[in-house]
Amino acid sequence: MSRGSISAAGAPAPENTTKSAPPPSLSQATTLAEIQTSLSALRTHHDTITARLDASLSQHEDLLRQLRRLDLSRARLGASANTTRQISRGMLSSAAQTAARISSAVERLDLEQSRVRATLDVVEQVTELKACVLGVVGSMGAPQDWETAAEYLNRAARVPADVVNSGFAEAVVPTAEVPEAPGVTLEDSAAALCQLFLREFERAVEEGDGARITRFFKMFPLIGRAKEGLEAYGRYVCQGVALRARARLQTARGVVLGQDGARGAGFVYANALTKLFEHIAQVVDGHSGLVERHYGEGTMVSVLQKLHNEADVQGGIVLDTWFDERGVERLLTDVKSYAFSFLVQSFMPAQKGGAGGGKGSQSTANGTSANSGQQEDESVDTKEVDQMLSEIVAMLSSWSLYVVFVSTRALPPTDTTSSSSPLTSPAFLLNSALPKKAQKVLLDPFKTLSTFHLRRALERALQLDEQPAGLSLHYSHPLPANPPYITSSVDDVMFVVSQLLQRALSTSSAEIVTSTCATMARVLGSDFIGMMQRRMRDETYPRPAVASGLPPEDKVVGFIVLINNLDVAVEYIKRIVHGHLDVVDDASKRTRSLVDLFPMGKEAQAVRSSLEALENGFSTKARELLGDGITVLFGQVLKPRVRTLLGECFKEADYGAGAGHAENERDGMSDAYSDAEVADGAGAAGGKKSIKNRVQHGWDLLTRPLKRVLTAGAYDKLLSAAVTFVANVLERRIWAYHGKVGTLGAVALERDVVDVVNVVTRGERFDLREGFARCVEIVTVMNLEEEEWEGQAREGEGENGGEMGWVLSAEERERARALLG
Repeated sequence: MSRGSISAAGAPAPENTTKSAPPPSLSQATTLAEIQTSLSALRTHHDTITARLDASLSQHEDLLRQLRRLDLSRARLGASANTTRQISRGMLSSAAQTAARISSAVERLDLEQSRVRATLDVVEQVTELKACVLGVVGSMGAPQDWETAAEYLNRAARVPADVVNSGFAEAVVPTAEVPEAPGVTLEDSAAALCQLFLREFERAVEEGDGARITRFFKMFPLIGRAKEGLEAYGRYVCQGVALRARARLQTARGVVLGQDGARGAGFVYANALTKLFEHIAQVVDGHSGLVERHYGEGTMVSVLQKLHNEADVQGGIVLDTWFDERGVERLLTDVKSYAFSFLVQSFMPAQKGGAGGGKGSQSTANGTSANSGQQEDESVDTKEVDQMLSEIVAMLSSWSLYVVFVSTRALPPTDTTSSSSPLTSPAFLLNSALPKKAQKVLLDPFKTLSTFHLRRALERALQLDEQPAGLSLHYSHPLPANPPYITSSVDDVMFVVSQLLQRALSTSSAEIVTSTCATMARVLGSDFIGMMQRRMRDETYPRPAVASGLPPEDKVVGFIVLINNLDVAVEYIKRIVHGHLDVVDDASKRTRSLVDLFPMGKEAQAVRSSLEALENGFSTKARELLGDGITVLFGQVLKPRVRTLLGECFKEADYGAGAGHAENERDGMSDAYSDAEVADGAGAAGGKKSIKNRVQHGWDLLTRPLKRVLTAGAYDKLLSAAVTFVANVLERRIWAYHGKVGTLGAVALERDVVDVVNVVTRGERFDLREGFARCVEIVTVMNLEEEEWEGQAREGEGENGGEMGWVLSAEERERARALLG
């Protein structure tokens, strides 16, 4: 009864969600208290159910009253609905039928009006058609007013074709004078006028009457014969291009034949090809406005295609004539057969002769190779090769500009591509014969000749290489005032590299630039760097003349100059490459991008990648050999003397318990030696020096002669190697004092170590001090107070913890702490 009871509002009463413990059952009660509790719970439950039943009975009358009201409302609504249906059937049905009849009548009236308007339009069009037919026939009669006749045909073309060929027009338009159907009359008239215009156009072309040419050219689209007009115009402009191209070619051949062979004739063939392309560009620029104004936008492309076909023929003739008259095939054969004897003999194993490959054997080899080189110079004229390359570059530059011009003008008129987007060549240009001819006659010979030109220039530069004069390791001898001190071959080779790269870029051909960069990387890597490596190994290797001695000065100087060659060559290549990448013009403040030179497709990105590959490839090989040279220079010249220097400086050092008095003596004497005395060695024979002064004096004697000859970059690498070695030797010496250092001696040792670090890294890059980090930490840990040491030990629990950021491990710090005796 409690779950199904009805509340005062007539809705089910909500259930009590609070769960309480159930009263004990009478059947389970075992005591008097449990029985009384169960009875009390039953009474409470009985009272609750009784209250709910009373509430439901009190609301029963109200519920019946609301139900009777709903029945009365339903009866009234039923009567209203019946009345509404009767009114709708009796009064509105006739109005709806009337509205439907009116709507149908309006639709029929609109249909009749549209048909009347269509009929009137047809009548007007037929009237216009009849007037045009009569006007065409009348104008073509005795007056021979061709412009008026063409205008009538243009007006007739605006009449729809279904009207022209309709039965109504065929019945109304024909007259006694013009009995044919209007479509036939207009077609015959257009054909007759087309033939007439073609004859008059050709006659005007023969007579050279520009006004008549323009007059009849403008009338072809009016009579619906735009294709024929463009064909005639294309023949006209191509004829002009062909005549002028043949005239220039004849002039060029006359110039060549009138001089001493093909040499010295200048750039006559290159000029002829350039003038051909310029003439075509002038025709397109000058006539495109007239053509597109009368024939429609984009119609100049068809004329451009005909002009390119003519350029295909005339350009091929120019290239073939140039190829034959210049003897390019002969020159290519001579170039391919050139032996490069000097380079080949230079890389051959040295013959056993003089003591250690002395100067006598070297000069003999150089003399033999020089004589053979002179003989081979007669077979291949380098001036002719250079002139041939210049002429090919001029032709390729003109060809690249022409390709960009044609590709730009061939873009469709609706093309929405941004002006900065890469261009693509049209199909008629790619499928023509001239690109293939240029590949065979220009691009392939350029690759062969440029490779020979680079290798021959490199061979000649190495053959005539000169060492800088007046170099000496003695600080008292003045040096020439023109550092860096390099051989002449570096400037000569890099000048040829820059010139050849500039030529390749001026062609605006990505294929040429990519091939040239690859050739340069290969030739410089194999010949130039290979020659530097051979000379460093065979001619100038700083090998001591006697055991435990020093290398001869001339060998050391020669080896340093070759190291400078590599360092300067890397810098030159970097400047050359970056000079041809994006640069800002100081005058116009405009960035000249590779896209300006190579706008076709993704050529600019390919060129940039080739230039960067040239720089990276050469720099990697040169730096690798430079690193090996620095290692040899340090190992043969500096390393033994540095080891001896440190041993002599610390030979008499005593850091035991009685080192305090000696430390004070060294501190007092250190002020007696100025920097000038250390620099020039004054006072070297004086009293006892401090470790700082001895290291400074010895270090200057070792490094200053090398620093004054080496380039800054090479000296930095040498100093880095020296710092690493000095730091290792110094660390081993510090560890050797285990248990031999007193309290005051630890302070002196720390000061001496810091002095050595300051001397070695004096005035140089601060990062070199990082090489001495372990040494400095060892003496720092050794001199820490007990409280500081315990604090650092607590902070640095672990391998490299704490605020110090230790380089030493925890075990090494403990070992350093144990240095104190």
